[in-house]
Amino acid sequence: MVVAELVVRLAQGYGVVGLMVCAVFLIVGIDRVDPGARGAYAFRILLAPGIVLLWPLVLLRWRALERARAGGA
Repeated sequence: MVVAELVVRLAQGYGVVGLMVCAVFLIVGIDRVDPGARGAYAFRILLAPGIVLLWPLVLLRWRALERARAGGA
């Protein structure tokens, strides 16, 4: 049972971090990554489940785009 509890706790932690990244990204980051998403609030709701599950990839891509923007400006 100890292993099962550990797996459940890890999944919960992953989900909590995913929810936090999702909230920050949808409030701040989506406009910077995709300017066409401004004002498209229904679109943001559709993205939320994918962002929660794939939050490490979202953070990597967001960081890469921010670095490219800072280097190109």
